[in-house]
Formats: sequence, C-alpha cells, structure tokens
Amino acid sequence: MQTLDLIIIFGYLIGVTAFGVYFSKNQETTDDYFVGDRDVPWWAIAASIVATETSTITFISVPGIAFAKNGNFQFLQLVFGYMIGRIVISLIFIPLYFKGELQTVYQLLGERFGNKVKMLASAIFVVMRNIADGVRLLLTAIVLAAVYVAFQPNADATTVIIGSIALLGVVMIIFTYFGGMEAIIWVEVVQLGIYIGGAIAAGFVILNQIEGGFSQVLEIGSQYNKFDVFDFSLDFTKTFTFWAGIIGGCFLTMSTHGTDQFLVQRYLCTDKPKSAAVALLTSGAVVLAQFIGFLFIGVLLFTFYAPYEATEYVKAGVANSGVPATFPFDGGDKVFPDFITKNMPSGLSGLVIAAIFAAALSSSLNSIAATFVNDLYKPFKEKVTDKHILKVSHCLTLLFGIVQIVVALILMNFNRSALNVALSVASLMNGPILGVFLVGTFLPNVKQKAALGAMIFSCLVMAYVIFATSIAWTWYVLIGSVLTFIMSWILSFILKD
Repeated sequence: MQTLDLIIIFGYLIGVTAFGVYFSKNQETTDDYFVGDRDVPWWAIAASIVATETSTITFISVPGIAFAKNGNFQFLQLVFGYMIGRIVISLIFIPLYFKGELQTVYQLLGERFGNKVKMLASAIFVVMRNIADGVRLLLTAIVLAAVYVAFQPNADATTVIIGSIALLGVVMIIFTYFGGMEAIIWVEVVQLGIYIGGAIAAGFVILNQIEGGFSQVLEIGSQYNKFDVFDFSLDFTKTFTFWAGIIGGCFLTMSTHGTDQFLVQRYLCTDKPKSAAVALLTSGAVVLAQFIGFLFIGVLLFTFYAPYEATEYVKAGVANSGVPATFPFDGGDKVFPDFITKNMPSGLSGLVIAAIFAAALSSSLNSIAATFVNDLYKPFKEKVTDKHILKVSHCLTLLFGIVQIVVALILMNFNRSALNVALSVASLMNGPILGVFLVGTFLPNVKQKAALGAMIFSCLVMAYVIFATSIAWTWYVLIGSVLTFIMSWILSFILKD
C-alpha cells in the first residue's frame, strides 16, 4: 500500500459525500426524497439492485468459498434460486406495487389487513435493518482499518476501527441526508462500475503472477474439483445443495427482493411495473455473472498461493486439527484482502479497496426513514403537510445513521460468533414477513388477528430453528413463510376480527 492508494480511497469517500450534496437541490417533496419522483430509468435501477445486494462480505468472502479446501462453485446453486425468485416477484408482487402511490411496501399490508399488521412488519424492518447494517458498517470499518494499519504498522488497530466506523458512518449519513433515494441509486450505479472494474483488474493481476497462466489455473482447478457446481444430496444441514439453492434461494429472494423495503423501494422509483420487472430480471443476470467472477478469483488465488503444496494442507479442515480449512489463512475472508494489500500494484490496490467500500456504502437510511415516517409516524399524525413529513424524514435519516454507528461500536467488542448471532437475528423475520404477504395475496378470507397470530407463532418457531437446530440458513425463509401461511389459514377458522 502506497500514498497513492490512500488518496484514491479517501478521494472516493469525499466524492460520495459531494455527490449526495449535489442531489439535495432535487429534494423538495417526500416523493422526491423517497422514490426519486418515480422517473429513474430501469437500467439505473438494475445497477442499484446489484450494488445493494453486493456487500463487503460478498466481495471479500465469496472468493474464499472457492479457495477453501473442498471449496468449489456450488454456491452458484443458490444464485440459480435467486433467478427463479426474481421471476416469481415479477409475476406476483411487482404488479401490486403499482396499484397506488406507494412509498413503502408495507402500505400494502395496511390496505389488506389494517394498521397493526403493517406497523408490526414495519417495526421489524426498522429494527432488523439497523442491526444488519450496523454489522455491515463494522465489517467494512475492519477492512479500512486493516488497510490503514498496513500503511502505518504502529497504529492502534482498535482506535483505527473506531475512527473508521465514524468516518464511514458520517459519509453514509451526509450523502443520504442531502441526496435522498435518487442520490443513493446514482451513487450505486457508480459503485457497481467501480467494484466490477476493481474485481476484473484484480483478476488480471493475479493471473499475471501465476506461472503457467490460464491453463495452469484450469488444470489446478480441475484437479481439486474447484469447478464442481451441483450437489443433489437432500441434506438440510448443508448450506449449498441443489435443493437448498433452488427452493431455499427462491424463497430467500422473494423475501429480500419482494417484501423488504430496502430493495422494493428501488422498484417504486420507476414509472411502471414493466420497467421494475426488467430492472429486477436484468440484475439477476448481472448477479450470476458477478458471482461466477468472484468464485473464479477464488480459484486464481488458490493457484497463486498453492496451499496444497504444504504438508499441513492434508489436515486442513479436519475437526480438532487446529488447521483452518482455508489454510494458510484463518478464514475465507482473509485471502483476497491479503493479496490486495501485499501483491497489487500501487494505484490498483487503492482502486480495489475503494471497490470494497463501494460494495458497502449502499445506505439503508432512506428506506428506514421512509418506513418509519409512512407506517409508524403518519398514523398518529393525520393532519400534517408534506413539508413537515420531509423535515421529519431528514431528522430520522440522521437519527438512524447514528444508531447504526452505535450498533457497530457495540458489536466490535464481541467475537465473530456474536456477529453471526446478530446476522441470524436479522434474518429471523424474513420468512414470517414473506409469509404474511403470501397470505394477503392468496388467502382472501384471512383477517388481521389471524395474520398477526401467525406471524408471532412463526417468529417463535424460527428462533428455535435458528438457535437450537443445525438446519442450514438457506432454508430459514422457506420454513418461516410456510409456517406463517399455514398458521394463518388455521387461525382464520378460530379467530374472528
């Protein structure tokens, strides 16, 4: 890492901040602030969707999946399920989003069931999204801190992480506060170009340093079964199988892309359902290509580091051996950053680190503010002007930005397992919320009390499944949504509104 790299990294953060301030002149109404006045082109929405679902974890961890001992391309089975889920959303959910002037997806629940179901789903989203993005902010700050410590070895890592959390959090707050949803989308278009360009550049640099070049990569990858894609075993404890990918991945995408305000809000920025559907389906093709690329980078790194040449590799991944499956690293998310900081040329290294930040700064603050003000504030403030709501929205953006910074600071004192618990809690509610949307669509006789009871029941069962069983996380949304759907139908015969 050289001075040029730090200039590129901090130049990017300054540029993002300025970008948000530039868009502030367009934010005169809540429609401007939350849905970009509904005139954003579909291709920008598609790029925004891809950037939104690509996190720092994706950028640095997916290569580690293919790098690890017995690692391969089976992660793509989940991506195939993502594609199917997008088709279902385009056919079932997207037409519903354009029947009225919605600013949040949970307003549909209010129209179908009443305010209680809407407010419960909205409150769950606000809480869980702040936790999830607090974790994402922390992980990105850890990467930034690692870069800085590599540049200044005598720096205190803890202090640098705290400073990084504050810096990234302030950047996120400023460009969201001023620019609104339109600024977020256009920043994400730029981010997509940066991190795809950074990943491609990194791939070529790695390949250029491998003796034997591309043919050597293919030979080593084939020898160690790195290019295997399908696992047809029906094992509910395995994360990446054909069935978990196709079925579980489909339901996971139906939840995250069909009922989560963070992504649905982007569809609402288009002018018609066809544009939203084209954007969603196009993003799926880009995501598939992107994950193939990230996994192939993992194979490149596997060939470059050649861990299989060490005698310790035989024991890697064996229970109680003390040797990690990602030997010589202690985790899959360490492989790519190690190459970036030690082997990338100056300038390109800064570009790739900036790409990692680009993948992390897809702000949820506007979506959280939109949800809170529309679904949790307006019901108690019936006679207020749009100008007042816009002012409150700005205040909420600032407030929840601070909340996410605090969440990141609190979680930095916990170990990795605590972070996994936090992420599991954030995923706990996806199934029940998808389930109640499916109930609203396919069970017209189910009313508010039955839906509420089913959601609460499903959340309790899912807490048990997540924390007391070894069922893979790829099945969580399917289980939660099916439980909500069936229990709603049963309770509709017992409870009367």
